[in-house]
Amino acid sequence: MTDAAPFSFGPTTFALIVLTFFVGGLFKGLTGLGLPPVVLGVLTATIGIEPAKALIVIPTFLTNVAQAVRGGHGRRVVRLTWPFLLAATVFTLSGALTLSYFRADVMSALLGVGLAVYGILGLFRLRVNIRGKWWNHPIGVLLGAVNGFLTGMTGSSAVPGVFYLQSIGLLRDQLIQSMGILFTLSTVSLAWSLRTQDLLGANLLLMSAAALVPAFLGMSLGNKIRHSIPEEKFHTVLCTALVLLGLYITVQNLAA
Repeated sequence: MTDAAPFSFGPTTFALIVLTFFVGGLFKGLTGLGLPPVVLGVLTATIGIEPAKALIVIPTFLTNVAQAVRGGHGRRVVRLTWPFLLAATVFTLSGALTLSYFRADVMSALLGVGLAVYGILGLFRLRVNIRGKWWNHPIGVLLGAVNGFLTGMTGSSAVPGVFYLQSIGLLRDQLIQSMGILFTLSTVSLAWSLRTQDLLGANLLLMSAAALVPAFLGMSLGNKIRHSIPEEKFHTVLCTALVLLGLYITVQNLAA
C-alpha cells in the first residue's frame, strides 16, 4: 500500500479545526460524549471523512483515557460490561474494512436519527431496563458488535453503546466513566485499522496532536459545568444533548 497522501492546512482550515475541537471537548466534558460526532460532522463536510477520522485519533484517545480513569468506578463498570466492551473493540475493524461498500454519510445520518430518537424517548422517561437480567450479557455482545461495526465505519462510538450502558442502570458518574472506557477501547481499535490502511499520515497525526489543546480546554470547561448540575437533572441534560447531537449529525450528513 502507498502512504497516506499529504494533506495541507490553511489558516482558515486550522482555525476551524481548533474551534471544532473546543466545542467537541465542551460537549464531551458536559455529557461524556460528543467529541467525535461534533468534529466529524463539521470536518467531514470540509476536509473529507478519512482525514477527519485521522484527526480525531489522538484527541479522542487521550480525552477518553482521562474520562475512563476518573470516577473510581472502573472495576465495577468493567465487571458489568466486559462482554459488551470486548465485542465493541473487536468488531471496530470490520466496520473500517467495509467502509468502501457503504455510503458513510448515509450511515452517519442514520446514527444521528438513532441518537435523536433515543434522546426524545429518554426525555419522556421511556427506556429499556435490563439491569440484573440474565440476558444482559448476550444483549451486550450483540449491541457491542453493532457498536464496533458502526465505530469503524463512521468514527463515532456512541450508538448503540450509550443506549446499552444507560439500560443497565448506571448512575451519572458511573455512566460517564463507562463511556470513557468504551470510547478508549474503540479509539485504539479504530487507530489500528486506519494505520493498517495507510490512512494516518505524519502531518495528520501532527495536527491531531495539536488539536489536543482546544479539546482539553473545552472538556475542562464542560466538566465544571457538569459537576454544577444536580444528579437528578443530569438525565435531562444528557437526553437533550443526544437529541441535539442526533439532529446535528443527521442534518450535516444529509446536506453534504
